[in-house]
Amino acid sequence: MASTCDKGFADSYMILNPEDAHFFDIIRILFSRNIGHRKFVDSNAEGDVEGSFRGRWLIFISIVLQKLMLYIAKPLNKFGSCVEMLINLISLNGGITMIIINFLSGKLVIPNPKESTFLSCIGNLDTRVKFDNILKHEDSTYYISISMMASKAVYENEAYLKSTITRDWKMEYVGFFDCWNEYQGKASTQVLILLDKYKDRDTYVVAFRGTEPFNSDDWCTDLDISWYGIPGVGRVHGGFMKALGLQKNIGWPKEIQRDETHAPLAYYIIRDILRKGLSENPNAKFIITGHSLGGALAIIFPTIMFLHDEKLLIERLEGIYTFGQPRVGDEIYADYMREQMKEHCIRYCRFVYCNDIVPRLPYDDKDMMFKHFGDCLFFNRRYELRVLDEEPNKNYFSPWCIIPMVFNAILEIIRSFTIAYKNGPHYREGWFLFFFRVVGLLVPGLPAHGPQDYINSTLLGSIERHFKED
Repeated sequence: MASTCDKGFADSYMILNPEDAHFFDIIRILFSRNIGHRKFVDSNAEGDVEGSFRGRWLIFISIVLQKLMLYIAKPLNKFGSCVEMLINLISLNGGITMIIINFLSGKLVIPNPKESTFLSCIGNLDTRVKFDNILKHEDSTYYISISMMASKAVYENEAYLKSTITRDWKMEYVGFFDCWNEYQGKASTQVLILLDKYKDRDTYVVAFRGTEPFNSDDWCTDLDISWYGIPGVGRVHGGFMKALGLQKNIGWPKEIQRDETHAPLAYYIIRDILRKGLSENPNAKFIITGHSLGGALAIIFPTIMFLHDEKLLIERLEGIYTFGQPRVGDEIYADYMREQMKEHCIRYCRFVYCNDIVPRLPYDDKDMMFKHFGDCLFFNRRYELRVLDEEPNKNYFSPWCIIPMVFNAILEIIRSFTIAYKNGPHYREGWFLFFFRVVGLLVPGLPAHGPQDYINSTLLGSIERHFKED
């Protein structure tokens, strides 16, 4: 990777290559400070890499987990497909009992993963689609809620997206793209673009897909703690930049020649579509959003825009709204992005629900260096809003928080039975989400990462005052 620096892209870096790591190499990480010279660690910042045992331990964990995900990739994918088929079989036939009745009567509905009625595991956690009776264009929080709905929808197949956007949302479907990750050698990044036309205002919504539960490529992206130090910008998470379209040896050239032999790179295909759409319509603006991993990609996208000085896009970027977003860079990067957002009057809001584990990763400490920035809109179990600089219990793994988090998980399970009576049928929770909430008794904060509570936060969280004041 030294050639990346020769090209002027990065002035420092620490890149992990789990494919090149063998058993004894991985074990030696824990006992040798000289890991910067090992073939699976490519670095020109050896002081940072070799500084502490805890730093080496985190590299060890990252490498081991990535190798595990690579090893179980195919069985994990097949298991996930079986789970989704089972859930959709139950859902489409109206329950387990009806499966038997429909089978005996010859009316059994067989799920088809390519049809608009088929939902992913994420989609089955929250099956809500329509919002026209709840949201109005005139509402100050309209595009916030649309952003979260789009962030949830992008987990689904293209047939579902076309049907939902055009029929239910009455919006224009621009495209769904399966984008190339050069480091993984496959298309593993998904993005949705839609256009909301209302009176004299046209708004493009760009939504990145987050981590799919049974997709090892997504998990490897999340677990990759590699970083690149960009001059004047700071250190940025390597796994996320690779997913967005970082190219080997040349980094982020402003213009590229499209390689027609594989899928497009996410950053460049989105940028080109927006360039064309915004240049043809002087009244059009756009929003970037994403949930989980999608939120990380959503905030790195404008970073590359700033690097390339994309004046048209910068002027028309109305807001960045992320939900359950992990950290993506160090303190220097955070300061750079704060300055750019302030200079160009771009709104950036980071939504965090309660004990969600993902916004508290990677660690914010001297070994991991990752920092959040921007307004944190934090919601507790009752969807009460606090605007903070950082979510409480910022690194999650605190023994003092285990009992309160488990107690909170119990109350969330109880809320599953009462929320529809209190707030209306739009908030009713299904059986699949209920079982997912039960998992929160073992891993507090995991169910809190699902889309249900983030959608509820945008609808019930009394966020109007914050956005009106802003």
